[in-house]
Amino acid sequence: MSGVSAVAASNGPSLPTAAVTPPAKTMESFDRRYANRVMLLLGAIVMTVLYVEGMLTPSLPTIQSDFHVDTAQVTLIISAYAISGVALSPVVGKLADIHGKRKILMGTMLAYAAAVSVTGFSPNFTFMVAARTIQGVGLTILPVGMALVREEFPRELVPRAQGLLSALFGVGFAISLPLGSWVSQNFGWRVTYHSAIPVVLLLTVAVFLMVRESPYRRPDVKVDYVGAAFLGGALAGVVAALSQGQSWGWTSPLTLGFLIAGLALLLPFLLWESHWKHERNEPIVDMRLLAERNVAVTNVVLTVAGLGMYMALFSLIYRFEFPSISGGFNLDILQAGLGIVPLALAMLFVALIASFTVSRIGVKPLALGGAALTSLGFYLLSQAHTLVECLGYEVVTGAGIALLNASIINMLVLTVDPKDMGQATAMNSVFRNVGGSVGAPIVGALLATYLVTQNGIVFPSPLGFQYAFWIAAAVTLVGGLAVLFGQEVLGPRRHAKFAHLPTLARRPGSSSAPSGPSPPGLPAEAHPRS
Repeated sequence: MSGVSAVAASNGPSLPTAAVTPPAKTMESFDRRYANRVMLLLGAIVMTVLYVEGMLTPSLPTIQSDFHVDTAQVTLIISAYAISGVALSPVVGKLADIHGKRKILMGTMLAYAAAVSVTGFSPNFTFMVAARTIQGVGLTILPVGMALVREEFPRELVPRAQGLLSALFGVGFAISLPLGSWVSQNFGWRVTYHSAIPVVLLLTVAVFLMVRESPYRRPDVKVDYVGAAFLGGALAGVVAALSQGQSWGWTSPLTLGFLIAGLALLLPFLLWESHWKHERNEPIVDMRLLAERNVAVTNVVLTVAGLGMYMALFSLIYRFEFPSISGGFNLDILQAGLGIVPLALAMLFVALIASFTVSRIGVKPLALGGAALTSLGFYLLSQAHTLVECLGYEVVTGAGIALLNASIINMLVLTVDPKDMGQATAMNSVFRNVGGSVGAPIVGALLATYLVTQNGIVFPSPLGFQYAFWIAAAVTLVGGLAVLFGQEVLGPRRHAKFAHLPTLARRPGSSSAPSGPSPPGLPAEAHPRS
């Protein structure tokens, strides 16, 4: 048995204290059935997390009414979750690199199950925001899982695996939204939380039984908990000011105090990060990794993509459920959840198409096309006047989001060393969730600022929704242009080099692995950097 197989197959013996960096998977050495099983299991986990979130978004107006808070305040339920995910993702990613991705994945899933259990029993709004903050650990599951997928597939099959994973995300979105909305509509949003608990526990057991421990370990590296606290505090201050500014007053000492405190924490964060790194310490935001062109480009693009998507989803749900005076369609929770399904289905089918074409076409053309299409979809949504128009323009938006996400992630995973993959994907999750944590309160602030009154009841005006879609369109288009500064990792020349290789459906060993050096700018897969 090879060294890689021996390490990967064993869960019992402890690994040495030095870093473990086995050879990367090749077409001969990778286990096709096991790799596909890991990817499908991760897809099931993502679907479960999306089930909870798919219920929550259409239920926000009901939660707002139950706890007697305004539109801006209720965005804290989304933002607290995202901020926690931002702070925890790099910590969990580093712990996965140190202790093993299987072990950390099980731990995060158990923590998520506990948080979901508590959230369903929230007696008041403050308690729910606190519970949602703990629940943010769920956002760390995907980057750890993506790192596992990257380890199990050879380089030439990674684009297809990542595309299929994006498609599974679309499947989860398409299933979770109507299912979660149906449960919430008929039994209440709390029951949706309760129903997710046994599923999360069963999937945790499945990970224990079906997933091997990662062969990549770095047990000699310390975790930067202080840096994570500084980063989380900075984001919390900014988001609190944005989400509460309307009720506190935009120029009030409280709003300005939170905003200044959040921005001020960035200075000690940067100072700490610059002095934390030495032989055994690595900062929460590793400037060495960020200095790599493709890593920086991917993070910029997905930050604005996350901001735009959160703004659009939040705006759509509220527009679906608000009355016509707000430019809305007066739908119930279930109907609003079903109203997002066209976006999810477009994400599903376009992600599948991208998974089979990105190797031939390249990351840059698809990512640029995805950014342009997403921006166009947001603009069209700002001009929609009927429900049918909204549903049709959602398809454009979902197709663009899928094209952008399924292509750009390859620029990251095909550049970074496998031994750094947990940290790199976690950092990427940080940037993506930074955009999401800011996107929701921006929309909440707009909807709480631009108001109309009907029969003495105050509602957001159509102008607030229009501004939200315009901002989402602008940031997505401008941010997407950052792709031009990246170095292509796929495309016609590289595809020609691997054209003779078998697909995921064939058995390993039916064709030889590629020979020769890796493409410029990429790590030599047969000889990972130390």
